[in-house]
Amino acid sequence: MIERIKAKDESALRLLMDRYGDMLLRTAWLLLKDQQSAEEAVQDTFVQAYAKISQLQEPDRLQAWLISITVSRCRMKTRTWSWRSIFPSAESGSWAEEMAGATAGAEELFMVEWNNVRLAEAVRSLDYIYRECLTLYYFHEMNIREIAVQLAAPENTVKSRLARGRMLLKQRLEKEGHFE
Repeated sequence: MIERIKAKDESALRLLMDRYGDMLLRTAWLLLKDQQSAEEAVQDTFVQAYAKISQLQEPDRLQAWLISITVSRCRMKTRTWSWRSIFPSAESGSWAEEMAGATAGAEELFMVEWNNVRLAEAVRSLDYIYRECLTLYYFHEMNIREIAVQLAAPENTVKSRLARGRMLLKQRLEKEGHFE
């Protein structure tokens, strides 16, 4: 697929988008707290990946490379001011509800959805630096060293952000009555 993208085969780009699009969108959504901004960040990711695919040194690291681009695009979006910062998206909380599976019974499905929405809201309420580390660690299952490389930060900084993020997340969930 990478060779086809290097040859500017658009069908290979569509395949890449189908394979990694949802995962990158969930990542961007957790980091940006806004569906439209997340979609823009992912779109920017694919445009940049298509244009710079020749810079990918290790084809086995394609997913990590795409995540890196997405995280970078999300950082850029949080730094740039937009009219959307005044007018939040009407859909900002609806995407997490759609992410729950549809195979369970109605009551179980409702509880899974409710818990996923509450957890996503709690994560999104954290400062960006904590959301970023928690998302990479738990959602992408990266280890401390990989996150440090991804964020160009010292490992101890990543450990501190993870610990602080977990503590803040736990406090928010306890406050809402999720933990007793």
